[in-house]
Amino acid sequence: MISVQEALKTILENTQDFEVEEIPFLESVGRVLKEDIVADRDFPPFNRVAMDGIAINHRFFEHGVRDFKIEGIQPAGSPQEKMDNAANCYEVMTGAVLPENTDTVIRYEDVEIHSLMATVKLDALEKGKNIHIQGKDRKQGSILIPKNRVITAAEIGVIATVGKSTVEVAKTPKMIIVSTGDELVEVNETPEAHQIRRSNAFTLVSLLEKWNIKAETSHITDDKEQLKSKITNYLNEYDALLFSGAVSKGKFDYLPEVLEELGVEKLFHRVTQRPGKPFWFGITDALGMSARDREQGKKNSTPIFAFPGNPISTYVNCLAYFYPWFAKSAGVELKEEIVILGDDVSFKPELTYFLQVKIEIKYGHLVAIPVKGNGSGDLASLVEADGFIQLPKEQTAFKKGEIYPLLRYRSF
Repeated sequence: MISVQEALKTILENTQDFEVEEIPFLESVGRVLKEDIVADRDFPPFNRVAMDGIAINHRFFEHGVRDFKIEGIQPAGSPQEKMDNAANCYEVMTGAVLPENTDTVIRYEDVEIHSLMATVKLDALEKGKNIHIQGKDRKQGSILIPKNRVITAAEIGVIATVGKSTVEVAKTPKMIIVSTGDELVEVNETPEAHQIRRSNAFTLVSLLEKWNIKAETSHITDDKEQLKSKITNYLNEYDALLFSGAVSKGKFDYLPEVLEELGVEKLFHRVTQRPGKPFWFGITDALGMSARDREQGKKNSTPIFAFPGNPISTYVNCLAYFYPWFAKSAGVELKEEIVILGDDVSFKPELTYFLQVKIEIKYGHLVAIPVKGNGSGDLASLVEADGFIQLPKEQTAFKKGEIYPLLRYRSF
């Protein structure tokens, strides 16, 4: 049995190097960008009018001129015009190019217009007012979005404005989530008194969708030969496998034995934590791959995450271990989030404790309020919580006001 820190270190030493694919930019939300997005021209690309109004040459205002003859109009989207008489003004619209021979914009609210004359109602006026100067935001050639960032709607707008109709992103691994156990039936079935509906697999599917991974699912009963047969195929077909169940010490928990017989290298089994202690992790080297497998991008090693079957255990382990594995594989840096413990907690076993919490915001700080569940099998308690805080195994008493890492799964 190893510590949480050792388990995570082992997993992060066995990440994959995801390949890159080019996709339409509108399909890239949630994907990991694998190229720098560079400004194809200055931002803004011209001296841009920031307010509807009139554009003048400021030196005339400085010398006491308040009445300006309107020489023309500069609409947004039209080529730059030139004001011939520097003592005149130009009507300008928001987003338009600033007319040549002008350097200051005055809002319509600050002028009166009669016929072709504009009278300025201001006593003081700053030169360059209401103009977004060319290149002020970014210069041509500068990096607007660095690679290895998860693309959101904000990035989409920038990608569009530099004319990138396609972008390079990290490929997502081809994954399958496998549940095990004779007691499980499908969602649309009515379980017998001794059965329950299959839920962990679909919880994991939804957790993986955060990273835009479209995982497949399968279910295998507690039959050793069937496990062996199906897993053999999965190891050859998928980039990573995620199991739920069959890794504890029960007589029908065949999974560790089957994986060993299939040549999967066990890197650890059992972690000093609660919930999720029976967690099993290993890798297999796909030696002797066919040329076709290589052409299809099959990785040399396939990681196997085998989580215990209790729903809270599965949930915690996915957040604590799979998420960091995927993020590092894709080149994304996960930032640790911390919270203030809102109540005293005691936990005597010498195990790292992932405590379910509800998050509240008090005086600008995140505060974690413990949620009382009924153990790792209490699936419904996930609905009452926002995440888990990680309490170190070296302590038994945890005091209100102390700070601990947060594994959040709900936004608020």
